Amino acid sequence: MQLSALQHHLDELLEVARLRDYCPNGLQVEGRPEVGRVLCGVTACQSLLDAAVSGGYDAVLVHHGYFWRGEDGRVVGMRKRRLATLLRNDVSLLAYHLPLDVHPQLGNNAQLAAIMGWKGDGRFAEQDLGWIGCPEEVGVSASGVGRRIAERLGREPVLVGDAERPVRRIAWCTGGAQGYFEQAIEAGADLYVSGEISEQTTHLARESGIPYIAAGHHATERYGPMAMARHLTTLGLVADFLDVPNPV
Repeated sequence: MQLSALQHHLDELLEVARLRDYCPNGLQVEGRPEVGRVLCGVTACQSLLDAAVSGGYDAVLVHHGYFWRGEDGRVVGMRKRRLATLLRNDVSLLAYHLPLDVHPQLGNNAQLAAIMGWKGDGRFAEQDLGWIGCPEEVGVSASGVGRRIAERLGREPVLVGDAERPVRRIAWCTGGAQGYFEQAIEAGADLYVSGEISEQTTHLARESGIPYIAAGHHATERYGPMAMARHLTTLGLVADFLDVPNPV
């Protein structure tokens, strides 16, 4: 498949033009023009790039790529090594940040819901990033949701606030979306789940009466890239997902 055709397909599929983001989505580093093998992952870290090179992949597709707004743009140190690996081996880098959070089937929020058995029926926060709906078992306690997250994501989450609150409405947004906690409360959530937690999150959970679960940034955002690997195989490509372990 031509790289240009792959980029066009993914940009259209993930509706890149519709979303405002703080990094470029789509093709970030151009490699060889023909793509037959793609390695998918959460972040374009050096370990993933090295695996792509050693495995003979033509392109890497990730959720967390490069060129974030406001970061130091100099090509030195870690950035120089990463870019050199891609350019020296003619490997392309495709990255989809918010587009891979919000997609209704392939996105991180949709895929986390599928893993957890949550049924999303509404959206909240800017650009409809947050999801809200029903937990797998209506009326389960917040601590019960936490136990299921630990079982299915293989990572012990952090729960703050009223652990025994019954959860009839659950809100979630993967990754570093703890800043949407207040919007989740306003949307009617009995529990909000995201990836990370900030100091003020604890106080909001305690004082609002709505518990919060931090299930891990990496742990909640593995499933969109996994779904993308499965989708790419339907295009006739060889596509694999590599999970580079991350405790965050």
